[in-house]
Amino acid sequence: MALLDIKLYGSPVLRKNCKPVTKVTPDLVALAKDMLDTMYDGGGCGLAGPQIGKAIRLVVIDTTRPDEGETPEPHIMFNPEWGVEPDSTDVPYDEGCLSIPDIFCNVVRPGKVWTKFTDENGQEVVLHNCEGILARCIQHECDHLEGKLFVDVISTADRTMNQSRLRDMAKKAKKGE
Repeated sequence: MALLDIKLYGSPVLRKNCKPVTKVTPDLVALAKDMLDTMYDGGGCGLAGPQIGKAIRLVVIDTTRPDEGETPEPHIMFNPEWGVEPDSTDVPYDEGCLSIPDIFCNVVRPGKVWTKFTDENGQEVVLHNCEGILARCIQHECDHLEGKLFVDVISTADRTMNQSRLRDMAKKAKKGE
C-alpha cells in the first residue's frame, strides 16, 4: 500500500484533458490500487488520475464506507464514459472533492446514469441505472478527466462565498508545484 500525494486546486494537472489508457498493465493496476488506498485514507468515494498528478483516463470509485465497517466494493475504471439514463431527473447535492478540501457546494447533476469502462482485467464493463452517490461519483470523477472541477458549475453565491479560500488554495498549490 502506498499513499499518493493529492494535487490541490490550482495545480495545472487538474485542468488537463487526460489521455486514454491504451493497455491495462500490471503497473497501472498497482497505481489504481494505490489510488484506492489514498482515497480511503482521505475519506473520499472517488479519485481520478489527475488528482494524483497523472493525466490519464483512470478513475477509482467506492461508495461504501469501509471506515464504518461496510465491505468495500471498489470500481477501477480505465477510460470511463457515461451518459444519462432516459428516465433520469436532475438532483442537487452538496459535493466535495479531495483536491478541494473542506469546501462543499450544491451541484445539480443527473440522478441516474450508465457507465462503460475497462476494468483492471482488461474487460469492458457496462453498468446501467447507476443512482445516488455512485451516479454522482461517476460524473464528478469523469469531469476530472476533462479538466473540469465541481467549483466550475457552482452558483455565483457559492463561488463568492468560497472565492478567497479557493484563491489561497491555488496559491499554495502553485508554490508546491
